[in-house]
Amino acid sequence: MKIKFLNLLIACAGLLVVGCEYDNFEAPKSTLSGRVVYEGKAVGVRNNGPQLELWQDGYPLRSKINVYFDQDGTFSASLFDGTYKLVRMGDSPWLQQATDTIVIQVKGNTAVDVPVTPYFTVTNESFQKNNNSITANFTVNRIVGTANLDAVRLYLGKSILTDQGQQELRVDAKVANVVFGQPTSIVGELPDNLKNLDYIYARIGAKSTVSGEYYYTAVQKIALK
Repeated sequence: MKIKFLNLLIACAGLLVVGCEYDNFEAPKSTLSGRVVYEGKAVGVRNNGPQLELWQDGYPLRSKINVYFDQDGTFSASLFDGTYKLVRMGDSPWLQQATDTIVIQVKGNTAVDVPVTPYFTVTNESFQKNNNSITANFTVNRIVGTANLDAVRLYLGKSILTDQGQQELRVDAKVANVVFGQPTSIVGELPDNLKNLDYIYARIGAKSTVSGEYYYTAVQKIALK
């Protein structure tokens, strides 16, 4: 019985030591930040939609770190110093690359741009208020020659986080009438819950047939009064 009791004390002491080790575990002090870019410009996305994965080899419990983008295409992650593999994930508004892994050396605050090739981009966007409607003018550009356009939409909302998942009004352009590289317009009639606001937010999104995510323009604030 004394031997069993002694073993029990040793086991409990071991658990206390492990517990102290977890309590003394240091949080990561370095930051990896950056942008997803095309031709040097940040790519607009849905907030917390498309993502990257980070992997660090050489550890027993090797697991991925999910990194989500803000709507302006920026991202940030707190990490320990070391070498990481950054993976550009599929089902995004950009072409899946033959090699989607980028090796990054993190030391202190590290910044990196992640290049992508969008299926489509939207440029020259502008928004005008006319009585109780918003007219959006823009140009859709096909970047990947084999890509097919699935949808082009105007989004209006109360929040700066306006996109496919969060908006008060969504208006579709007729895809058959969209000519790549040429001006296109969408008119959205303001619903009652937006008419009396001081301002709203607007952006345009374009989606290919092979992705569930849109390429977005930057969110613009539109004064209504």
